This record gives sequence, C-alpha cells and structure tokens, in this order.
Amino acid sequence: MALEPGTQVETQGRRSGEPIARWLTFPALTFAALAAACAPTAAQKVEADMASVRKESDAKTLVERGKGFAAFGDHTRAEEYLASGIEAGADPRDVLPLLMDVCVKTGRYRSAIQHGENHLRKHPHDMRTRLMVGALYAAISDGKQARLQLAHVVKADAREEARSDPRDAGPPSPSTPLGLQAQAHYLLAVVARDSDNDVVDADRHFREYLRIEPRGAHAEEAKASLLRQVQPENPEKPAQPEEENKAQPENEGGAP
Repeated sequence: MALEPGTQVETQGRRSGEPIARWLTFPALTFAALAAACAPTAAQKVEADMASVRKESDAKTLVERGKGFAAFGDHTRAEEYLASGIEAGADPRDVLPLLMDVCVKTGRYRSAIQHGENHLRKHPHDMRTRLMVGALYAAISDGKQARLQLAHVVKADAREEARSDPRDAGPPSPSTPLGLQAQAHYLLAVVARDSDNDVVDADRHFREYLRIEPRGAHAEEAKASLLRQVQPENPEKPAQPEEENKAQPENEGGAP
C-alpha cells in the first residue's frame, strides 16, 4: 500500500540485541539524512584541529629534545630529533641551521649537505641555506657543486629576498641578502684561488666582496689577494735633488 505524506512509519532495529523503535515522518527523515551527511565533515574538522595541535606540540618537543642532546654533546641523537622536528612542522629557518651545525661538529659534512638540499627542494629561494650548502661543498673540495650553489646566491634579487623575509631588513650584514651575496663572492673567490688556481676569477670575486663589505670580516684577506698592476721594467727615473745639507762652496770675494 502506498504511503501518504505525513504517514508515520515504525522502524525497528536491533542494537546490542534490543529492539529500537523510531517514529519518523517523511520531512523529518529528510532532515535527519542531511544532518547525518554533515556530521562527518564537522567531526573531520575537529580531528584536523586536534591533529594540528598535536603536530605543533610534537614539533616543539622534538626540537627541544634535539637541543638538549646537542648541549650534552650527543650530536647523533640531536640530528635525529631536530630532523624529526622539522618533519613534524617546526620552522626550518630556525631549526635547520642547528641541524646542519650538529652534523658539521662531528665532521659529517655530507649529512649536513643532504639535510640542506632536502630543504632547498621545497624552499629553493632560501639563500641562507643555499649559502651554507655551497660552503660545505667547498669544504669537501667539490668546487663544481660549490660554484653551482653560490652562483644562485650571487644572482638572487636582494630586494625580492628582503620582501620574502622581514627579518632581512637593515644594512648589509652576514644575515641580510646583500650580506649573503658578499659571503658568496668571498667563497667563490676562495674556490677559484685555492681549488681552481684561477687568480683572475678570484680577483673579480674578492673585489665584489670588498665593494659590498669594505670593512667585512674577510676584508684584509681579500685586499691581500688582489692582483697588483705590473710596473714597466725600465721606468724613467726622475733626477734626485741634492741634499739640502750638502756643503756649499765659499764665495771668493768674501761675504756678500
């Protein structure tokens, strides 16, 4: 028999072995269905919020433990916890330098490079990390990779980098975009001088370093490494003036 709108329908079910009676009209059934469809979305939102809180808490805890192990000299565990902290959502701008530093302190330069390159795949415009990676490649005498990384830093638009990170405001220093470029020029000069034996390229980068940071930490080394202009072999020597205290001849006629 066909059901008329508003007809009450008795629905029986069993839950835990006991019958459950529900009396629903057709409009009420429609409303319940819509509410049931929306319920998982609300639940998912709550779960996502809770997961975000847990993630932030876990990241902070992991980083703090990593710092603790580093302070006690256990750099292996420090590396594990700091790397896990970044994966859990910690800010890599704050944690990655610590992570790479604990690797460097134990001579694991390639591990530090790997952490840096993993980060650069996601954040290719992070010139601080790219500078560190370039410096590490130079430390293991891989000039090709060092030049590749450092060239990106040299060519970076300082104004664009400054806008991307408000902490870069201010005059040139090792942490500002122009300061990073200066450090990149210095490292490129060292690679050219010590690894490639290219004194001309080294001179060019040393001069760029001095142009940006004339009083920088490496200014004296840069000045000492500049090429000098070669003087001609037979320059014209100017006549040497006679010494002022040279004895003068006496006047024959006596005093004037």
